[in-house]
Amino acid sequence: MNVDDYSRREFCQVITTGAAMVVLAPQTLMAAETTMLKRKVPATGEELPVIGLGTSGVFDVGGGSSERAPLMEVLRILAGAGGSLLDTSPMYNRSEAVSGDLMAALELRNRMFVATKVWTRGKEEGLEQIATSMRLLKSPKLDLVQVHNLLDLGTQLANVRALKEQGKVRYCGITHYTVASHTDLEGVIQREPVDFVQFNYSIATRQAEQRLLPLAAERKVAVLINRPFEDGALFARVRGKPLPAWATEIDCTSWAQFFLKFIVSHPAVTCVIPATAKPAHMADNVRAGHGRMPDDKMRERMAAYVASL
Repeated sequence: MNVDDYSRREFCQVITTGAAMVVLAPQTLMAAETTMLKRKVPATGEELPVIGLGTSGVFDVGGGSSERAPLMEVLRILAGAGGSLLDTSPMYNRSEAVSGDLMAALELRNRMFVATKVWTRGKEEGLEQIATSMRLLKSPKLDLVQVHNLLDLGTQLANVRALKEQGKVRYCGITHYTVASHTDLEGVIQREPVDFVQFNYSIATRQAEQRLLPLAAERKVAVLINRPFEDGALFARVRGKPLPAWATEIDCTSWAQFFLKFIVSHPAVTCVIPATAKPAHMADNVRAGHGRMPDDKMRERMAAYVASL
């Protein structure tokens, strides 16, 4: 189930006039909301806004204006709210090319933190794939290249590090998306100097709290979180159910914000990257980077509430 499926219709049906106006005119109406919570990348101290954008399954579109216009609006809203991180991959078919075209059309490349991946075997094949990513993303220098799902890890990490030394890549990282992969990610972090690690974590899937998140903090590795909505399953769980009244204590007005604030309030998390092709959903998501954040006691209350539904 995709995050943009029926399970999120409730938000679109009850979206406030203000949020709807953001979709229509984000640059104007979100100017006052540009101070999004930021976290430092341990390797350099660079600050990144905590809400980013994933492109898996949603930026794989053709060249028609009807297909690309909503995605252009999604990028405008992200940037207008103070967000900057866009995560993509050669694995996502046309997503890199679409991302590159839209950033260029909006003149956003210099404001974005572009993360992509290498997903192949062999030294020359890896270097060629990264070069293709640079071309498609219209960027001679990439902010972050991650070894996708740890494929051909040693070879591809060496490639990314070589490009980093040449000034063509700023950071190197690793990724996966299942709980079963966490042990493998831990092993890499323990033995390899990487700048970023990306993995799954949500209010309902909390295994990363046991070892992976603490280890990333200990080893000073920045953390990107994928699958924050469990591919839409979390919205299905809360369908038709109102937010608890006490959600106002952390400035939450939607379930998406509730789920995302739980994630970004963990001190080891650098940025969460929910994927969406819908401007209304992007306008909702970015608000999770603003306002009051839950403390440890509130986080446990949030998780217990969702588990009870």
